[in-house]
Amino acid sequence: MSKLYTIIALSACALLLGTVAFADLYAPEDLAIEGYDPVAYFTEEEAREGDPEHSYRWEGAEWRFVSAENRRKFIADPEAYAPAYGGWCAWAMADGNYADSDPKQWTIHEGRLFLNYSGFIKLRWLASKERRIESADEYWRKETGN
Repeated sequence: MSKLYTIIALSACALLLGTVAFADLYAPEDLAIEGYDPVAYFTEEEAREGDPEHSYRWEGAEWRFVSAENRRKFIADPEAYAPAYGGWCAWAMADGNYADSDPKQWTIHEGRLFLNYSGFIKLRWLASKERRIESADEYWRKETGN
């Protein structure tokens, strides 16, 4: 009976790995910040969903904007508008972890856009952002060389 379970388990693993490999070949490209306009955080002080008609590919992702003007600004200086830490949650990055972020939970501090996982995490972030930014910057530099 154990041989049967082994065969079933190995077959399931092979099927799963084959499915993952197939999915990777045809997965759609990443949509940066879930389609929110990175420029709008700075210019409108608001999280606004971008329009696919005003999109731009940068760093392997599709970035969307609410207007042609915001798209132009981003193209001229993407590093000025792109969120810190590749858009990962800034709170988690300070601990050396990668966590998804919610584009509606954002902060601009000293000209940089930071995203957080949730409203609760954002509150914690705001209470200690100076220390957390220092730690996250250090970790990010080690990870990416930037």
